[in-house]
Parts: sequence; C-alpha cells; structure tokens
Amino acid sequence: MRTSRPNLLLVDDDKDDCLFFKEALEELPLRTNLTILHDGEQLMQVLTEGTGDLPHIIFLDLNMARKNGFECLSEIKNNEQLKQIAVIVFSTSFDQDVVNQLYKKGAQYFIRKPADFSQLKKVIKQALQLTPEENMTQPARENFVINGDLEGILL
Repeated sequence: MRTSRPNLLLVDDDKDDCLFFKEALEELPLRTNLTILHDGEQLMQVLTEGTGDLPHIIFLDLNMARKNGFECLSEIKNNEQLKQIAVIVFSTSFDQDVVNQLYKKGAQYFIRKPADFSQLKKVIKQALQLTPEENMTQPARENFVINGDLEGILL
C-alpha cells in the first residue's frame, strides 16, 4: 500500500485521452500529483533537465509525433538516472508482437486504453496498486498486461 503521494506523468498527444485519464484519476480515492505532457521530446527534456522530482510512474502512449513511446522507453531504460522509473505503456494498440517488444525493452506494465470510463478507472487503480514505490522489477510476462479484472484491490 502506498503511503506517499506518487508523482505521475502522463505522456499522450491526444488531449481528449489526457482529459479522460485525468478525470478518471480524480474520481479514484487516491492522492497523486499528475503532470501531463504531449510528446516524447517534451518527456525526455523534462526527465533529463533534472530541475524537479522525477516521476514515480510514467503512463506512456506509444503512438506520438516527434518521438514515439518506443523511443522514449528505450532512452529511459538505457539511462542510469532514469531506468528505475516505472513506465506503464498506455496504448490503443494491442498487437501481441508490440506487447512482447515492450516487455523486452523493460516496460513495467502494458495497458490497452479502454473506451469505457469505469474500466479506465479500474486499470489506473490496478496499475497504481501493482507498481511498488521501490524495487522496480518487472512482473512475470503473464502478469505484464493490466486489464482491470483484478478484484478486491485496496489502495
């Protein structure tokens, strides 16, 4: 169970998806700090400038202009100062080869963006419950995809 207020970073170029995520998070009984960025170049600039606290969790869209989620994930996991950050890929795509590549590249979890608001709240809640504040080890491959079906999650 989390005792601190985690810093979350959502990186998505779709402003409607960002609003949807923010509203879902606000309806959960959680205290978090959410920052929203709209492209991968912005993300990498914020992370490497070192002017503020690093996020605990990055929710990262795959398909973005300028720098996509694959490129960002690779840069984060290849950087000694950043690789401990949990990166949860949040995408409309659900190609099994893509999911396998993301796992190999070191993403913490994969979430297929749900169209339903209540399902979005479930997957966000599940992601926050499953992502520890320390000891950022990847789950077993069969537990990599978060689908919101886990019952009885307490935060």
